[in-house]
Amino acid sequence: MVKSIIYTATAILLCLALFIGVEIYLKKQFVEFHDALNTLYVKVENETANREDGYAVRKMWADKKAKLHIFIPHNDISYVDYWLSEACGLIYTKQFDLALGKIEVLKEITKNLPDGYKLKLENIF
Repeated sequence: MVKSIIYTATAILLCLALFIGVEIYLKKQFVEFHDALNTLYVKVENETANREDGYAVRKMWADKKAKLHIFIPHNDISYVDYWLSEACGLIYTKQFDLALGKIEVLKEITKNLPDGYKLKLENIF
């Protein structure tokens, strides 16, 4: 009986540690990407952004999403891909005012997406 309780408690603690570790990892990845988007936003706002700036952010996202597929559904990742592709296309064609809107949406997505995977009561039930 005592062994069962110890094993159960250990399993629960290990699961909690795993969930908290994943939460910290996701937050770190999205904070880094959000910072890159902020930098891109400033360049677009100043109309100094070029194709390479957009592709640098896109490359960063490609590196991150290769690991994020383990924790986040593909649809959420595709959503970021879609908005990032549109923003890069608008930067390429020097439509900075439209690109700002797309980057603003991306900033909101990267701010809110990790919250959907936090260990919170509303996400469990």
